[in-house]
Amino acid sequence: MSSAQNQSCVWDSEDTLSVLVCLFHRVEEWAGLGQLEDYLSVLEYVLWVFTPLAVVFILPFLIVILLYLSILFLHVYKRKNQLREAYSNNLWDGARKTLATLWDGHGAIWHGYEIHGLEKIPDKGPALIVYYHGAIPIDYYYFLANLILQKGRTCHSVADHILFKIPGFKLLLEVFSVIHGPQEECVRALRSGHLLGISPGGVREALFSDETYLLHWGKRRGFAQVAIDAQVPIIPMFTQNVREGFRSLGNLRFFRWLYERFRFPFAPIYGGFPVKFRTFLGDPISYDPNVNAAQLAEKVQLAVQSLIDEHQQIPGSILRALFERFHTRHKLKDPPTKLD
Repeated sequence: MSSAQNQSCVWDSEDTLSVLVCLFHRVEEWAGLGQLEDYLSVLEYVLWVFTPLAVVFILPFLIVILLYLSILFLHVYKRKNQLREAYSNNLWDGARKTLATLWDGHGAIWHGYEIHGLEKIPDKGPALIVYYHGAIPIDYYYFLANLILQKGRTCHSVADHILFKIPGFKLLLEVFSVIHGPQEECVRALRSGHLLGISPGGVREALFSDETYLLHWGKRRGFAQVAIDAQVPIIPMFTQNVREGFRSLGNLRFFRWLYERFRFPFAPIYGGFPVKFRTFLGDPISYDPNVNAAQLAEKVQLAVQSLIDEHQQIPGSILRALFERFHTRHKLKDPPTKLD
C-alpha cells in the first residue's frame, strides 16, 4: 500500500513541488514525526518548570567566572608592567585597586552592599579580623575591596588548603596575600604590621551552617593563640543575610559523609540572589596578657554571636532579604528586655 502511495506521489503529481510535499508527508508518517509537536510541547513544559531551578545553581558559577576574570586581568597587568616589576615594590597596587573597584561595584549593584564600623579598623598597625563564613564568602571579598578603597590598606587572609589547589588561583592568592595559615606565618604577618582575616569555622561552617547561622567553631583556638602571640586586638565581623545570598546543600547526608570521611569539601551551592548585604564590625577585643587562648576564643565567639543576634533575623528568609533592598536606612533590632 505504501509503495502504491509513493508511486501515486511520483506519477500522479504534475509538478515537482507537489511531489516533494507528498514524499515529505510519507516520510513523516513512516518516522512517526507526526507526534513531534506533542513532544515539543512536553519539552517546553519541562523547561518552564526546571529553568528557575537551573538558574539558582548556575548563578554561583558566575562568581567563579568573576574570580577567573580577575586572575586574567592580573596576568595581563603583570605582562604590561614586566619591566617595572624589578624596580617597583608597589607594582600590584594599581591592580589591587582596579579589582577592588570591580568587586565594590559588583557588591553595590547586586547586593546594595553596606559596611558599618569600618572606622574600628586601625589606620595603621596590626589587627586580627574574625568573621562568620558564608557558603561563599563573597561578603569578605566586598569587605577587602572597601578596605583597599576607603582605608588604603590590604589585609592578609587565611584560607583552606583546597583553595591553593584550584588551577589558576596562585597569582590571585599571591597578589592578595592569602596564606594557608600555619600559626607561625600568621603571627609573622601580624608582627609585620599587617591586618589578618580568618574564619575559625572555615569550610565546615561554609558547608554545614544554614539559615539559622550556627557557628561551627568546635574547640578551635589557634586564631586566639595567634592574637596572643602577636599581642594584637581582635575585631569580630558578621554580614547580614550572607546565607540568603548563597546556600549550601552540605547538610544532606551524602555530602556530610563525604566531608567527614574524606575531608572533601564539596556540596552543591545555589543562590546568587540579589539580597541586601550589610557587614558589621564589632568593638575590638584588646590584648590581655592574663587571658589564655581558650578564654579568648570563647570571648571572640560570643562577640561574633552577639553581632548575629543583633543584626540577623533567624531563621533567615530569602524573600525578606530581597525586600530589604528597598530599605534606605538600617534599623538595629531592639535589645532584649530583661525580666526582673
